[in-house]
Amino acid sequence: MPKPKYIFCTGGVVSSVGKGVTAAAIGRILKARGLKVAVQKLDPYLNVDPGTMSPYQHGEVFVTADGAETDLDLGHYERFIDENLDQNCNVTAGKVYSTVIDKERRGDYLGGTIQVIPHITSEIKRRIGLVGKENNADVIIVEVGGTVGDIESLPFLEAIRQLRNSLPRQDSLSVHVTFLPYIGATDELKTKPTQHSVRDLRGIGIQPQVIILRTDHPVSKETCDKVALFCDVEPGAVIPLETTDLLYEVPLTLEDAGLGEYLVHQLQLVGTPKPQLGDWRAMTRRMRAAQKPVKIGVVGKYVELHDAYMSVKEALFHASTSQDAKLEIEWIYSGDLEKDKGWDRLAEVDGIVVPGGFGHRGVEGKILAARFARERKIPYLGLCLGMQAMCIEFARNVLDLENANSSEFEVNEHAVIDLMLEQRGITEMGGTMRLGLYPCNLTTGSQAAAAYDNAAVVQERHRHRFEFNNTYREAFEDHGMVFSGLSPDGQLVEISEVKDHPFMVGSQFHPEFLSRPEKPHPLFAAFIAAASTYHQTEQPVNLTTSSVNGHKTEAAE
Repeated sequence: MPKPKYIFCTGGVVSSVGKGVTAAAIGRILKARGLKVAVQKLDPYLNVDPGTMSPYQHGEVFVTADGAETDLDLGHYERFIDENLDQNCNVTAGKVYSTVIDKERRGDYLGGTIQVIPHITSEIKRRIGLVGKENNADVIIVEVGGTVGDIESLPFLEAIRQLRNSLPRQDSLSVHVTFLPYIGATDELKTKPTQHSVRDLRGIGIQPQVIILRTDHPVSKETCDKVALFCDVEPGAVIPLETTDLLYEVPLTLEDAGLGEYLVHQLQLVGTPKPQLGDWRAMTRRMRAAQKPVKIGVVGKYVELHDAYMSVKEALFHASTSQDAKLEIEWIYSGDLEKDKGWDRLAEVDGIVVPGGFGHRGVEGKILAARFARERKIPYLGLCLGMQAMCIEFARNVLDLENANSSEFEVNEHAVIDLMLEQRGITEMGGTMRLGLYPCNLTTGSQAAAAYDNAAVVQERHRHRFEFNNTYREAFEDHGMVFSGLSPDGQLVEISEVKDHPFMVGSQFHPEFLSRPEKPHPLFAAFIAAASTYHQTEQPVNLTTSSVNGHKTEAAE
């Protein structure tokens, strides 16, 4: 079996420069040439994984099919290269140090002194070597989180230097993504920070062969030539990447700049066919051309940071543009609804999404949003906690169980959402939820089954501890709730939906993790179709005299 080639992506000047999208885009243009691609993210933080982090710290937690809680960049990778990645594709300093320390405690090092070099760097190299074995990848792209110059990323960069030294020259390549700051007073882009960043990288022992210049302004050929001269890179390998409002155009920008052919030549990928990007180009044209308006309200607790709902946002975009609908998202903080704020904005949407989350803050606002959608026949999609909020609302206002709640938030006699049996007794927080891909049997004739094109069984990704309490299943069904998706043993509710409603569906799983730009997720596609119909047929809701759960709402204009 031929050994894979490696592309290492580093970042300079500032963080959040776009390395993740760049790595994903490189994967796309290589896959378009028929190559098998895998992508890995190396994160220098000491958490074992991002699963216990607040979304405000690191954005959403992306869950892989095998149940790993990973960095949101893995979502970009999967969406761009359309491959299911695994737990080996996200490595943190916490994982590396934990493994080395565990080995030392077992005596695996035979009394030796444990050091960053060689023990930590060797463990990093070992984990890089685990990637791509499932699909026999031809090319493995490794993104290093953080910025060159950060203390915490030094062991990862040293491991990459060692790994590149051990490989034939044509088997690895370094791509450095930097930012060109713009000075308004002189109307020019400055290359000096990029030069310093490359100098730091070379001081570590890594000479980049490709430099990608991220910028908010057009970059002249003279600027590219200057960077090439001062950073000792071929002029054709300095590629400007101007900020775009459509991420899916980035692979086309890089391909049109010649990066694909340059990578094939440098890595000596002999016999690689010409890229097949026609469908991708057509897809981006369709995304640009979408005109039919559809406004979706996302009612969440982390809406100040849109990255906390990255996969939800992208899944809505995939579904909308595939139906020629131009998506507008109204971000509504669920806590505001509890304070009688934001109802005028919610009244103007064509559909409501209540995404996942943890903790009691803002939950009552999500429950209010679910009631608003049910009573006014507004299309609703509940994701994980969003499904639970929908069930709590149904219990309170249809079954008249006034204090119905989840035992996550309040322990009382009507815990319609309760801790899963296998979760009881678990005390550690990290990596202990129900995680990863599980099967779901669909009920024939339900909205969920119709969305999935009448499939009998689907596989979806999960991340939760709490589940619908089966004690209440019969009462819910008697009052118009349909449990249209169940685990194979019939014990766990996976999908619930409300009868006699245009579209009110909640899933215990996270369908957003499986949405792709070329293949929108079925539940999101059905939801957007319902929202588009609502937009065409319904009049704005008059809120002048309305109230929800006793909360008087604002009047709509």
